[in-house]
Amino acid sequence: MLHLRLLMGAGGGGGKWGMMAAMADLPTPQAILDWIKTQPAAVGKREIARAFGLHGADKIALKSLLKRMQDDGQLDLGPGRTLHKGGGLPKVTVLRIVDSSDAGLFAVPDRWDGAGPPPRVRVLERGKRAVLAIGDRVLARIEEAGGGYTGFPMKLLPKSAEFVLGIVRKDGLSHRLVPVDKKARFDLALSELGDAQLGDLVLAEPHGRGSAMHGRVVEVLGDPFAPRAFSLIAIHAKGIPHVFSAETLEEADANAERGLGPREDLRHLPFLTIDPADARDHDDAVWAAPDDENPGYFNAIVAIADVSWFVRPGGSLDREARARGNSVYFPDRVVPMLPERLSADVCSLVAGEDRGVLACHLHIDAQGKVLRQRFARSVIRCTVNIAYEEAQASHDAGSGEHFATLKPLWECWALLKAARDKREPLAINMPERRVVLDEKGRIASIALRETIPANQLIEDFMIAANVAAAKALEAKKAACMYRDHESPSREKLVALKDWLETFDIPFALGQVIKPATFNRILTRTKDEDHATQVMEQVLRSQTQAYYSPENKGHFGLSLGSYAHFTSPIRRYADLIVHRSLVSAWGLGEGGIDDAGQAAMGRTAEHVSLTERRAMEAERDTLDRYVAAYLSEKVGEVMRTRITGVAKFGFFAQVDGLGGDGLVPVSTLGDERFVYDEDARVLEGIETGTRYVAGQRLDLRLVEANPITGSLRFELPFGEGGSETPRPRVDRVRTGRRVGQSRVPRGIKRGRR
Repeated sequence: MLHLRLLMGAGGGGGKWGMMAAMADLPTPQAILDWIKTQPAAVGKREIARAFGLHGADKIALKSLLKRMQDDGQLDLGPGRTLHKGGGLPKVTVLRIVDSSDAGLFAVPDRWDGAGPPPRVRVLERGKRAVLAIGDRVLARIEEAGGGYTGFPMKLLPKSAEFVLGIVRKDGLSHRLVPVDKKARFDLALSELGDAQLGDLVLAEPHGRGSAMHGRVVEVLGDPFAPRAFSLIAIHAKGIPHVFSAETLEEADANAERGLGPREDLRHLPFLTIDPADARDHDDAVWAAPDDENPGYFNAIVAIADVSWFVRPGGSLDREARARGNSVYFPDRVVPMLPERLSADVCSLVAGEDRGVLACHLHIDAQGKVLRQRFARSVIRCTVNIAYEEAQASHDAGSGEHFATLKPLWECWALLKAARDKREPLAINMPERRVVLDEKGRIASIALRETIPANQLIEDFMIAANVAAAKALEAKKAACMYRDHESPSREKLVALKDWLETFDIPFALGQVIKPATFNRILTRTKDEDHATQVMEQVLRSQTQAYYSPENKGHFGLSLGSYAHFTSPIRRYADLIVHRSLVSAWGLGEGGIDDAGQAAMGRTAEHVSLTERRAMEAERDTLDRYVAAYLSEKVGEVMRTRITGVAKFGFFAQVDGLGGDGLVPVSTLGDERFVYDEDARVLEGIETGTRYVAGQRLDLRLVEANPITGSLRFELPFGEGGSETPRPRVDRVRTGRRVGQSRVPRGIKRGRR
């Protein structure tokens, strides 16, 4: 066995490690890892000590060594304080089946706290009959070979063994849990309350099956109606990591003191940031000026917070940022990807402070084409952090303290905008809801966020920098995390064609589909009552964007190469791009390492999933805020727009506010309604009354549940019987009538 001091190097014998080395002959970390790998079952400190013949004080030194190996990520702690290779899987663990195909069954760990995405495990079932399906959970024995994992199922676990988030209610002499998930169909009987009280928001662990299923409260989260509770519900419901470890916070504090190192000095240039008024951080600054040597040309710099300088590969800070994947933004809080010491302080481009950036230098010709780009580590000092509205007002007025800096930005943007218009990206502009809270965290107002030219200015500069980053990495043949958006699938195009035909809108499938193809449809219908409806359907026909180390282009932006470079404070994919640029351009420390390049595919899949998780959490939280806002208006009649129709009723959204609510078909009166699936229309057999997506009508709000975010409406004049006045309904032109082809056999018109 090698003495521990051999691991420390020539200068590594001081302090407690030197004293430990002097008193113990310990196995090397690699020897411990090699031995653990050969064991058929899970092992702990006791088994390791026995295997290497350690006794007495040696066992105390071994304990310190194993703790150091855990801190360094070489070992992870498993169930029962067993140990296994860091970043790997225990010998026995719970798996969840996620993929079933001709290639076999694949699973991921049911719970994964490691850095990066969970490893995929090939599952080998015993016997000839396959019994496992996607979503199943199994206790499995794990073997590692050839850089991958194989799982051998030992026991099928009940699918219900997941934590349930809900509200404690009284049910006679017993208690029950009402889930916050609006899709949940049943309450859960509670057998153990712990410290929970009636009305508390809790996490419960279910046990049993069928009628015998019950739950045990494992965590009390507090008052579900308190300020900040709605985002807390989403955080727990989606499993979003929101508490940084002490180790990560300590590393962030230490790295924040690192200094900026040698950099290109750009502090003489008047950079500024333009963000929403409620922005929590500032990770991009811009500057532009005419090129004196080439009339009509511009030089511009997009300066992005140099997160790669402060977050190095392999540390606790990096592992936790990778696990989170991105920041999540709620009306009342942000769950940051990085600790606030970095995200809101040393990495945020605060006005008047020296900040390290990765600067993208752009040389733009008179047609808005980027002729060349250059990347450099630089230091800047922003003159101001300005809101979109203030920047727009200053430009429109042609005056103001910062107009001299804004004027060339707008002139340069005119070139970028002309190039964008020529490129014809997809012109879908769906409004974003904005929740304003008062000082106590209560809802002050909810409105749609206005989009103004200043928003588009910043977006076009960011797109130019993102494209430049992708092309710069391609030129260096370096690894790139692309932001891919593929063209719509044939199936979605066929469905869109059928739907558009109900509005007499032609859509030829034989043509080459480009973003401009959809733009022509949107332009044709922009003044129609169903314009929003058409935009929504065009949006639904698109594929979802994702991250990948392979370039598939960005269909929506009509770009051949596109990466995300401009938000490394809040997106791990951007940090990967920064690291690759640092390495490719020889910009110093903090570049991408071999492990990071090897894991690009897994990282891309992981951050694509965390992005979708964040979007769902943000959307669900907004729905809860809308429901809370409307809960004080139950009983009122309000103007709504139908957003979807089904055989069981239709969904409507309050104009200018959002929040989909159901109108059950059973509340539409005694008349029989028939659903035309092709035209997506509900039509009354007797009166011909029709309900179709896009239609506006007055509805009474009868229920608003802030916990689930669900709403329920009804017609404002009772049940809608034959002698009841009809609500005000705006007629919307639709396709074929139900009576043309969709009335079921045996039902005659005019009769129920």
